[in-house]
Amino acid sequence: MDYRICKGRQRLSVPLLSVFLVLLLLLKVAWVEAGTQPPQAVLKKVADNSQAGLLWRDEKGKALREIRADQSFIPASTTKLVTALMALDHWGEDYRFKTEFYLLQNEDGAPALLIKGYGDPFLVSEELSMMAEEVVANLQQRGVPRIQRLLLDDGYYRDGTVLPGTGDSSNPYDAVPSALAANFNSIYIRRNSKQWMSAEPQTPLTELSKKVAQTQWDQHPFKGAERFNLGAETQAGSRYFGELFSLFLQQKGLQIEQAPVGRKISAAEHRDDLLMTYRNTRTLGEMIRSMLAFSTNFIANQLALNLAADASGKPADGDKVSRYYQQWLKSRFGWTSFHLEDGAGLSKENRLTPQQLSEVLKAFYPWRYLLPEIEPGIYAKTGTLKGVSCLAGYIVKEGHWQPFALMVNSPVAYHFRIQVAQALQSAGAK
Repeated sequence: MDYRICKGRQRLSVPLLSVFLVLLLLLKVAWVEAGTQPPQAVLKKVADNSQAGLLWRDEKGKALREIRADQSFIPASTTKLVTALMALDHWGEDYRFKTEFYLLQNEDGAPALLIKGYGDPFLVSEELSMMAEEVVANLQQRGVPRIQRLLLDDGYYRDGTVLPGTGDSSNPYDAVPSALAANFNSIYIRRNSKQWMSAEPQTPLTELSKKVAQTQWDQHPFKGAERFNLGAETQAGSRYFGELFSLFLQQKGLQIEQAPVGRKISAAEHRDDLLMTYRNTRTLGEMIRSMLAFSTNFIANQLALNLAADASGKPADGDKVSRYYQQWLKSRFGWTSFHLEDGAGLSKENRLTPQQLSEVLKAFYPWRYLLPEIEPGIYAKTGTLKGVSCLAGYIVKEGHWQPFALMVNSPVAYHFRIQVAQALQSAGAK
């Protein structure tokens, strides 16, 4: 006989209910055991793992816990702490990235608007709308109600630049860099009644958006809204920027006769034609806070390329990034054995030690508040790749910010690194 337990409109058979309750009990036991393990038992797991390293210091630099602190590991996204430090040290927290606009004349005398990108990593739709309003206001002051076309200069980065570790997936974290980039070189789109629609009310739909979406749909039909990068073609970034910004300009009342086109040009040739310089409303500090909270690879790699361009001149590329990281870190910390070749930590060729990450955190101390609080009293950046699990930041005890760096290069449970940080938080020094 099948006895059923009924509640409202839901019914569950007794045998099935028993299985369900057993599963709940097992999950509860596992959760309780994971959450109540003695700190020393959790830390012993790190000590017993030859592919794990840990360094925890107090504010004065005294080592409180140290396990293979001088062994090199793949740092994954904890690399973003290095990139953040380099950017803040170079530009300062209040720095704002720029985009330049030049009012030119074609051979027939028709006005054209040249947009020169400098790798601003945070030109989202809301920012582009404000930028368009300011551009149109400046053009109106010059008595220019229309332009023939937009000219796009993305020559601040070398053509074809794709930093190591970037994959060929359609995921946003694999978006390639661009000196002129909108919305992190990604689109957010949905299909409705066999038509493509932007999934963001603030973002108009462009021709490239529809093309990318259709390509993804043909490969794998999806439901609801999805976010994709623009693909591995490096010119797609500036093309999407041009299409999107053209629509924003037209929303603000500017007439544009032709589609935007790319054009490599030296701004020095048209210094007298500068219409305006737009500065992002977000400061570098605000961008880094977002980068660390959401682990945005695109922002990190844009910062890396911009740093390289400032140091070695344009166009920036992957080789200049790698050289700049090597030179800067050797000069700043005196390191001799390490390797970093991208700003986001996607490359599995990257190598740092817990000791080196600890030194980065010591230097990052003035900007520690830019890190997200991932657990009460734990401010840190995660790092995750296949077979890599890292965590680096600060444990706050009685107002004291104590830096720690955990690096594990073997498969572990997803929450293991959090458990280690909590074990340090509740444990004392040896």
